Amino acid sequence: MTTTKKKSVFRLLIAGCTAGLMSTAPLADEAVITNSFFPYNSETPSFEGLTAGTVINQNNVAQFKDAIDPAFYGFIENGMTTITVGETTSFDLHPNYVEASRASLGQVALGDDVGEISGWKAGRPFPEEPDANDPRAGEKLAWNYKYGYNWGDSAAIYPFYWKYRDMDSGKVERTIKFNFHFLNYKGRVIQEPTPEITPNPSDLFRAIYVQVLDPADVRNTQLLIHRAADDLKRDNSWLYLGFQRRVRRLATGQVTDAFLGSDLMIEDFEGYNGRISDMNWTYKGTRYMLMPFYNHNDLTLDSETHSDSDGYQVVSFSGQGGCFPDITWQLRKVYEVEAVPVDESHPLSKRVHYMDAQTFTIPRTVSYDRKGSLWKTFTIGQAHPDYHLPKNKGSGVSIDDSFSMIDVQASHCTTGQFKGQVDPELSPPQMFNVQHLRATGS
Repeated sequence: MTTTKKKSVFRLLIAGCTAGLMSTAPLADEAVITNSFFPYNSETPSFEGLTAGTVINQNNVAQFKDAIDPAFYGFIENGMTTITVGETTSFDLHPNYVEASRASLGQVALGDDVGEISGWKAGRPFPEEPDANDPRAGEKLAWNYKYGYNWGDSAAIYPFYWKYRDMDSGKVERTIKFNFHFLNYKGRVIQEPTPEITPNPSDLFRAIYVQVLDPADVRNTQLLIHRAADDLKRDNSWLYLGFQRRVRRLATGQVTDAFLGSDLMIEDFEGYNGRISDMNWTYKGTRYMLMPFYNHNDLTLDSETHSDSDGYQVVSFSGQGGCFPDITWQLRKVYEVEAVPVDESHPLSKRVHYMDAQTFTIPRTVSYDRKGSLWKTFTIGQAHPDYHLPKNKGSGVSIDDSFSMIDVQASHCTTGQFKGQVDPELSPPQMFNVQHLRATGS
């Protein structure tokens, strides 16, 4: 074969390979997106003996041990609560968020240090399946949570009831009524303006605003959290105390104190409310587990307390001390991620997060004290938006709808009953500044 012919054949081979790559790459990319956002399209989770309608109690829980996280398994084993299994359903996120993830696929990268990231604009930064051989797989999953579609671009829990309960006697010691508001400044995909609120002189990623409505002794206590787009920058947080009538900046350590005497830290909000750089993240594996996902409107709800004028009813609670939400649980694909605080003075030695693979919410978290003993266990019930308030239908937001933070060591819990509303009018940008705290408090 002549040199000219060899070159021609070589060029044809290169062209053929390039064409093949071009034709298969989009298919491979689409497979990544489908696997990440629609994990139940091709396979429905199954576990031997487990079907919709099954009630798991202390008599049969051993059969399902591998489908339940260890802390909740202990509750059932000790007769403190039961699980009623529901059908596994898809919680499809909004198409705009999926499209933003598709558009940025392969363009996002971690930096040299934990908390550094580049190339992200909107959507899920790392939709690829985690790799057990990747030492930073846990960190990537943490970023997927941080940049998740949790509450969408903005939303409000309006109102929000917390009850402090003695787990032994069942006595409700205190009820606090809040409004919680959430606003994303960046990565916005639905609510105008997109993709970012401008001007944004502080370069914020997200803000949270909390106001206490009742009881009288803490009424008008307000909390404001500003999270910078740069994860290496510390949050700016302010607290307005109604009885003092002044705003004060929160010290860094206060986010790990008991918030208003509850069993929650500010850092616990939504499963984890802190910086990626505050933790060392380790991916521990993927499995099918029972998780608190359900259709709110299909539950037997609390008809006695907190029923609004529009007829909306909150989730009811039962079990030992009234510390467990009356909900159904689905068998779902879950990523187990361990988060160890960087700061050795942190009150926890670690959290184990059970992240839902489809929504990247954190419906189950188990926390351990500095000695490594089980301390607290957090359940956040996830309601499908299409079976909730009419205004939430079609939002693609997995609605936080109930919570239970149990302090195992103190035999105490704080429970949460929600009215989550995906409504931008409830959380205008001007609400999320210090001037608003002063104006509302005066």
